[in-house]
Amino acid sequence: MTTLRKFLAPVMVVGLVLVPLPAEAAGAAVSYACRADTKFGQHQLSLRQGAEAKAPATVRPGAHFYVVVDLKPGSLPGEVKGFKLKEVRDLSLRIPIPANAQYVSAWLSGGSGLNSTPTIQAANGVATLKVAGPIAGGASYKLPQLTVHLKAGRSGVVETKLQGSSFDNPGLDLQATIKWKFVTIKSPVKCYPDPNPALTRTEIR
Repeated sequence: MTTLRKFLAPVMVVGLVLVPLPAEAAGAAVSYACRADTKFGQHQLSLRQGAEAKAPATVRPGAHFYVVVDLKPGSLPGEVKGFKLKEVRDLSLRIPIPANAQYVSAWLSGGSGLNSTPTIQAANGVATLKVAGPIAGGASYKLPQLTVHLKAGRSGVVETKLQGSSFDNPGLDLQATIKWKFVTIKSPVKCYPDPNPALTRTEIR
């Protein structure tokens, strides 16, 4: 178990390169607290990832505007300390629809190395980016750029943030398959942003 724990942390930290952050086209990094559930128990780890996000600083009441999140390229390790990461599947990244704004639509552009067509869906006040994969261990990839079309409310501030506040309320999850000795292990991974700064901030005036 100790050996597996030492293995899981570097695999997930290197492998999960997929998170957005701050506004005005500024690059930054966000931290996720993650938990991998395996047949050997639960293992906590963390990850950081850079990205760019942008939105207008101000809009008029009722105006239409766009929030754009551009995720940086990443790669999965093929092997860590003699253990093999076979693949990652069924990734879901969630962003809540912000207060003081109405969701109009969202779309994806670009992306590579995903071995599936990413989708974006909005329901119950949350937009969810899904990638079925599989993304093989050792492969390079880039998640698509996400554009969200919003309509400003009457007043206030529109902040876009990542979803998630605990392992029971994750904002990012996926399924990792690893090979440990002669055993293949499927490990669900759940993550939430900690801390959770705003991606963008737009003032309505």
